[in-house]
Amino acid sequence: QVQIVESGGSLVQPGASLRLSCVVSGFSSDDYLIGWFRQAPGKEREGVSCIRTRDDATHYADSVKDRFTISRDKAKNTVYLQINNLKPADTAVYYCAAPAYITQLMLDDYEYDYWGQGTQVTVSS
Repeated sequence: QVQIVESGGSLVQPGASLRLSCVVSGFSSDDYLIGWFRQAPGKEREGVSCIRTRDDATHYADSVKDRFTISRDKAKNTVYLQINNLKPADTAVYYCAAPAYITQLMLDDYEYDYWGQGTQVTVSS
């Protein structure tokens, strides 16, 4: 069974950087999609970025492409989301997720089947 565990969220000041981690287990082959999503208080869940393990192809939402970087450590089965120059608007619960079969790069949350528990990022002075 696929399991996803996020970590790395914290309370930080504006301008700080964080690297979130997503440990994935249960896939039988190294060909799947991992996406990062976030949900701020009172707002809908928003796709942030995704990476395909087969070729490390990536995709970013337009709103975060300038400050966010997704990457992967194959040996550790871990996907990272590096966030630089954090802003108060980045405050949200950040989720890592994976579709069961789809490997097309996309950030449609309803197409993702497996979800982590979320990790809280709070940006405040």
